[in-house]
Amino acid sequence: MGSLMTRNSLFDELFRDFATGFSVRPLHGSPLPTPEKIRIDVSENDDAYTVTAEVPGVAKEDIHVTIDANIVTLQAEVKQHDSQQKDNAVHSERYYGAVSRSFQLPVDIDADAASAKTDNGVLTLTLPKKKLSGGARKLTVG
Repeated sequence: MGSLMTRNSLFDELFRDFATGFSVRPLHGSPLPTPEKIRIDVSENDDAYTVTAEVPGVAKEDIHVTIDANIVTLQAEVKQHDSQQKDNAVHSERYYGAVSRSFQLPVDIDADAASAKTDNGVLTLTLPKKKLSGGARKLTVG
């Protein structure tokens, strides 16, 4: 009884590629990555978080990172252009799209001190933790 299939899983598997194949995938080249295909790893030390994200085939100027308190958003724009020429016939296909992924960290990030770099399709973010104020402060009620 351990290998029970969920209801609809057979149909989901059967039609997953069929339904999106006509509207999303280009005829040539790679399809646009989905948010779950932007694989991320997050590590932590006392002062900062280090995030590595896989964004293969995306130029660094097409990667955008936004930090809002403790929410980090990664956005990648994908641009593909295929062109084939034979005699008088020319085939040209263009494909543009964007994918984004957001995640929340346990503490706020110091956005002014954060940095990002990319190397061989791997984005590395260094996200310093925002320093908390010196503890509790008592207010005088006037």
